[in-house]
Amino acid sequence: MPEEPSPGRRGRRPAKKNSKAKKVLLWTSGTMAFLVLAVGVGGYLYLEHLNDNITSVSDDGAGTGGFKKDEAINILLIGTDKRTGSGNEGYGDKGSAGHADTTILLHVSKDRSNATALSIPRDLIVDIPDCPTQQEDGSQKVIPGSAGVRFNTSLGQGGRTPSCTMRTVTELTGITPDNFMVADFNAVKTLTSAVGGVEVCLAKDIDDPDSHLKLPKGTHTIEGEQALAFVRTRHSVGLGGDLSRIELQQQFLSALMRQLKSNDTLTSPSKMIKLAEAGTEALTVDSTLDSINKLKDLGLELGKLNVKNLTFTTIPVIDNPAEKVKATVVLDEAKAPEVFSLIKNDVSFTEVKQQKKKEKAAVAARLKGEKAPASEVRVRILNGGAPAGSAQETLSWLQVQQGVTKSENAGNAPAELGKTTLEYAPDQADQARRLAEILGLSGSAMKPGESVTNAQGVPAMTLTLGKDFKGAGVSLTPPDKAPDDIKKSTADKVECAK
Repeated sequence: MPEEPSPGRRGRRPAKKNSKAKKVLLWTSGTMAFLVLAVGVGGYLYLEHLNDNITSVSDDGAGTGGFKKDEAINILLIGTDKRTGSGNEGYGDKGSAGHADTTILLHVSKDRSNATALSIPRDLIVDIPDCPTQQEDGSQKVIPGSAGVRFNTSLGQGGRTPSCTMRTVTELTGITPDNFMVADFNAVKTLTSAVGGVEVCLAKDIDDPDSHLKLPKGTHTIEGEQALAFVRTRHSVGLGGDLSRIELQQQFLSALMRQLKSNDTLTSPSKMIKLAEAGTEALTVDSTLDSINKLKDLGLELGKLNVKNLTFTTIPVIDNPAEKVKATVVLDEAKAPEVFSLIKNDVSFTEVKQQKKKEKAAVAARLKGEKAPASEVRVRILNGGAPAGSAQETLSWLQVQQGVTKSENAGNAPAELGKTTLEYAPDQADQARRLAEILGLSGSAMKPGESVTNAQGVPAMTLTLGKDFKGAGVSLTPPDKAPDDIKKSTADKVECAK
């Protein structure tokens, strides 16, 4: 690994992809969620002056190529237990290259009205894919993947860089992050001090000899070393494991968001300057997010969020059934896929958007009304990105099992679609409602438009099977709200650590 940047590097813009002298700044405890929003609430205004503080490393093609203003945003926030930064010798894993100790996938909705911060447990058993990784000399090396290992080994182990953690997240969730961000241990200390401390609540006394946190029950304002000890505490809260620590960190980050959005922080030039100085010193970004303009644009997008619409949740997991002594966890297959689907389909975990509710009502209305008999439904089926043979499979299923005999396979669509659609003319609405019911289509998949002519020269609807198609008879209606039994919290509510 290259040597760590010295404290006196200010004034020199770090090299990007081919840097031999710059090291990935590693961080802990979900601090980057705080840092990202710091940029959003005004810190970006000072970044022009602090250009030289920013360090960047390659994403090795693991991301989407960078966030886009008119699309949903997915930022991977990575933390490590590597001992970096002055005064941090007593923390972390001595002699280790570091692990992905804390990881959060921050999803910001396309309309910027809400966001979800999804924590990924470090002890989750996953498959780590092969990772093409740029070396210090600019050459490429493929780091072999590993099956059935802890998620935290996706970083630092065997030369794995943040881009490997990014690939692992994509493999796990089906969501490809746009960008990643990392920071060092000092980020928690310097950033909390920059905003004048963060108020946290304890439901009981805490005396944790491992994290060195000693605080009585009640409300406290913490910063610096004490803040770092707080987010590292796990043995004295909840069940004493990593999942309890994640909940504590989420409560802490919620408090940071509230502090950042407070008038005291936003109207204090000295705090904003300290925040920007601390943030850019701690910040390392991927190579597609290494310019001031990109950071500014990202900050403007994230600054539109309201903390009451920022939801913290954790990937649903269960104890590893293969272990007698429980040390790791595996996906809860009954719940995790739904959480991933909510994020992929840009569904809010909060119920706060009045305009969205109106839009939903209008879309849902497409499903209401009389439905034609299945025998009267005329539809041409196109394959627009589904697996090969899907159009014929659907045709057979509709005709043999559903009685939609007036259907035909029309081959491949002129372009691929992400989601399956059903286009119909106004006078075919009753047919469209029947077919939507049979297929499990949502109102958003129904596209009022024009009819086409089928092989018999008769007007018909057009069903285009998109990439979301999972097989004939499998419902295509995505979840429209978070399950009631998924544990979640929002950043506007004060919660006390138990």
